[in-house]
Amino acid sequence: MVAEQLAARGIGDARVLAAMEVVPRHRLVPASLSAEAYADEPLPIGHGQTISQPYIVALMTQLLAAAPGDRVLEIGTGCGYQTAVLASLVREVCTVEIVAALAQRAEATLAELGVANVVGRVGDGRRGWPERAPFNGIIVTAAPRVLEPVWGEQLADGGRIIVPLGGRYEQWLHRFIKRGPTLYDERLLAVRFVPLIGGTTDADGVG
Repeated sequence: MVAEQLAARGIGDARVLAAMEVVPRHRLVPASLSAEAYADEPLPIGHGQTISQPYIVALMTQLLAAAPGDRVLEIGTGCGYQTAVLASLVREVCTVEIVAALAQRAEATLAELGVANVVGRVGDGRRGWPERAPFNGIIVTAAPRVLEPVWGEQLADGGRIIVPLGGRYEQWLHRFIKRGPTLYDERLLAVRFVPLIGGTTDADGVG
């Protein structure tokens, strides 16, 4: 997976490649799909949610450019795979999941894997996590139509937000970099994520 799907497609950050190599993806997908865990495709994890394909997880992690001492916010814990990858790279991962069953399952699996630098909560990720802000980076693992202003407010100066934005049929991966009071936006590539649920700002009526 690392050599053929990631390094061969331009993932060059050695720390990210190492994290993708050591996190056991098959432990974080449903048991019935473990044989497909390392295929470069998203997989269903229940409750209408998916685990992203390995390349997208690696790409978003590389774009975040997190340092070992950073605190990162993840919006959408899901099965905990992106969480585990981040946890191997930073000081602390704060992760928010709106589906309680997914949050509980991810917490149990991460504990089994010995991941100790993650703190999670069940809640609406559109609100971020103000009590633990500021964050050096924010990764959003489902697609809102627009960037939530509170995410920028909770981001430290120089920090980055990696987020897919758009509706059900057209989404783009964006990187926002905060410099002073301004968020600078880079639109990077077309993607396809499940909609971010929660809140009331999704024009598709999810939430």
